[in-house]
Amino acid sequence: MIKIVGVRFKNAGKIYYFDPVDLEIEKDIDVVVETARGLEFGRIVVGPKEIEEEKLISPLKPIIRIATEEDKAIYAENKEKAKETFEICQQKIKEHGLTMFLIDCEYTFDRNKLIFYFTAEGRIDFRELVKDLASIFKTRIELRQIGVRDEAKSIGGLGTCGRKLCCSSWLGDFQPVSIKMAKDQSLSLNPTKISGICGRLFCCLKYEHDVYVEAIEKMPVVGSIVKVDNQKGKVIEINPLLEQMKIEFNDKTIKTCLREEVKVLHVPKKCENGCCGGGKCNHDGIDSETLKELRKLED
Repeated sequence: MIKIVGVRFKNAGKIYYFDPVDLEIEKDIDVVVETARGLEFGRIVVGPKEIEEEKLISPLKPIIRIATEEDKAIYAENKEKAKETFEICQQKIKEHGLTMFLIDCEYTFDRNKLIFYFTAEGRIDFRELVKDLASIFKTRIELRQIGVRDEAKSIGGLGTCGRKLCCSSWLGDFQPVSIKMAKDQSLSLNPTKISGICGRLFCCLKYEHDVYVEAIEKMPVVGSIVKVDNQKGKVIEINPLLEQMKIEFNDKTIKTCLREEVKVLHVPKKCENGCCGGGKCNHDGIDSETLKELRKLED
């Protein structure tokens, strides 16, 4: 077993693990650590705990020290200096006529590197811009192109639920999200209704998906032939959380039944997408153009 602590460098940022060494470290204190970028200032978000050494992906780096008042002052100064730097970089981007949108910038704690985050439609030749910025700030310059999800995380905003975006308030890592998750939860497959301000599928589709998958496994798939009170019918809709389904009987009547009332006689072959019964699925009659738009939301 090996002792570790979790450090976060940004609000809702990824958690990185370090060796606490012999320091008396507890949750919510500030520390200075060494990373691939140099010295960094972070906060302990996971208190000391022991894990099996085999679970470590890479060797642990040690905590350098618990942050002093001087360290905290340097960190605050870097944050203020980055605001001025942001304005200067925006002006230089205009002067160079580059089609890029500056999102954020930050200094490493030791100011050995200045990192700018931007978005752009394609590749940008920013070599002259880097030279210009290096001559102004007298430090190493890195321009890093980010995606739309990271842009939303950095800028922040409100989701359709009215709350702060998950990615900018507490979500550390982006998890893969798919159209199948929306379908499993019986949500509308209208691209505008299941995508966030980043233009990608809602991250929250992932949160309850495992519960839906477990519930769906207990239910017959749509298209199954079933028997209820000696009447044969076909499952046309399921509600996995309530363990209910709508069945259309041979006499064209439709009835809502509980799972335990139903005996499954025949299960149809799953569609090629693996999301429903009935062979070739057309995703509830969605046209090819809309389906193409939905696929883009998964990127």
